[in-house]
Amino acid sequence: MPSAAPDPAAAAAPAGQEGAPATEAAVRLLTGLVAHGVGDIVLSPGSRSQALALAAVALARSGSVRVHVRIDERVAGFTALGLGRESGAPAVVVCTSGTAAAGYLPAAMEAFHAGVPLILLTADRPPELRGVGANQATIQPGMYRPWARLSIDAPVPGEADPTVFADLAADAVAAAVGATGEGLAGVAGPVHLNLPVREPLSGTLPDPLRADRGSVPRLGPTAPLRLVRGPRTVVVAGADAGPDAERISRTGGWPLIAEIVSGSRFGDHVVPAYRERLREPALAGRIERVIVFGHPTLSREVAALLRRTDVEVIAVARGGESLNLSGATVDARAIEVEAVPAARTDEDAAWLAAWTRAEGTHADLAPDGALDRTALVRAVWDATGSDDRLLFGSSRIVRVADQALAGKDVRVHANRGLAGIDGTIATGIGITLAAQARAQTADAGAGRTGVTRVLLGDLSLLHDVGSLLIPADEPAPRIQVVVGNDGGGTIFDGLEVAGTAAAEDLDRAFYTPQAVALAPLAAAYGWTYVRADGVAELAHALAAEIAGPQLIEVPLAR
Repeated sequence: MPSAAPDPAAAAAPAGQEGAPATEAAVRLLTGLVAHGVGDIVLSPGSRSQALALAAVALARSGSVRVHVRIDERVAGFTALGLGRESGAPAVVVCTSGTAAAGYLPAAMEAFHAGVPLILLTADRPPELRGVGANQATIQPGMYRPWARLSIDAPVPGEADPTVFADLAADAVAAAVGATGEGLAGVAGPVHLNLPVREPLSGTLPDPLRADRGSVPRLGPTAPLRLVRGPRTVVVAGADAGPDAERISRTGGWPLIAEIVSGSRFGDHVVPAYRERLREPALAGRIERVIVFGHPTLSREVAALLRRTDVEVIAVARGGESLNLSGATVDARAIEVEAVPAARTDEDAAWLAAWTRAEGTHADLAPDGALDRTALVRAVWDATGSDDRLLFGSSRIVRVADQALAGKDVRVHANRGLAGIDGTIATGIGITLAAQARAQTADAGAGRTGVTRVLLGDLSLLHDVGSLLIPADEPAPRIQVVVGNDGGGTIFDGLEVAGTAAAEDLDRAFYTPQAVALAPLAAAYGWTYVRADGVAELAHALAAEIAGPQLIEVPLAR
């Protein structure tokens, strides 16, 4: 157990709290979380969690923490996931008991598989009301256990020393960022604190309620796995790989197979058309070693490479599961490699050149300024600069982007831990809010506040439409949600089902055609709306200054 920081609640006499142990526990828990680096709390309103909610808004009023309110728990969970993705610090979600807690499950699963820090606080009925048919009482302890770094059913306030809740805060943050946890050192993920309370459910708070925000604990340096340069090697960068993959490929002088969602697709070693290269037996068949960063998910060619038993695979995983498709992958937390010698051998140079040659790499643009998926992804990619963020939804569009886009150093996000369409807009809003908060700090100076762009399909938009609801009293996110609208789930065109199902069955059960009018939908939620029917219109919309959330619809042919 890490040593606890000074308890900010201890100095505030809990006058008026004597009759509400729930409030004292909430104050100690939340101020403890802030003291260990938490900067954001996402609330889903409910009665059983009222002490936590009131303490959170009191801390927000004093400037100790930022609070975001979302009425839909799934939206709240993915908003917190986006905050953690961008900031690296765990955001906290708070909900009442019952089905509310189940709404956090998709975000918890994604956080586990993607290695994103997240802390889930679920209020609960006390033990005597569990399993006896009491209202809004279900089996909450351990409900996220398969995906949680730490899962605790806390004591009922009033039955334990109140300082235990400050200790829980320290343990929760340390586990969420991977500073503790057997076998999980250095890997971030979700933490669940189930918080049973008895009436009275809230009482008087210290006024004002403040807490000094501390630093998130970090694991000490991990001894890297040191590699020699000898074997013919390629570096594979999947989701969340980040710049480390580019650095290792450059240091080793090796080709870089970087998915568009990796954050690694830049530099001179990027393979422009990696699918085509991996389908060349004379080239791919000579691979002896693969170094993997992140979670590759976008191509069957890479999956086939990682299943090969004649290739040594070394994986630097970011999520809760080791990447081991071949059954013999070497797991590493960090990698270092011998530097490229000043005089590279002809064989090394030829190996790199064979992979990075540029002919026959990308699809052509649609003629006459028309918009197809390739033109769409290129327009968004071209408009996104170093101050911006780009989130790809798990739709057909991300696969087109992976095939069509050249290298560029852009801050990219994607929920590819499980590659679901859940919470894409909510994640983007969380990313936006974290980026805007950072830009407002003194360290950011007078630099430009970037825009977050979410590029997704129409079904991903509709699946998460509740995320468009943003409270009027919260900061407006500078976000552009760019939706390629082809009227349904055309990603199934490229899957086996398209060749086996009857046309009417394929249409009804998979394409799920839709004709939702997006302009009035955007207006109903207070978002500005732009329709772009051509390349010039889209470029103009992406370049325009925005003050708040905007929906850009790009009609596409089915």
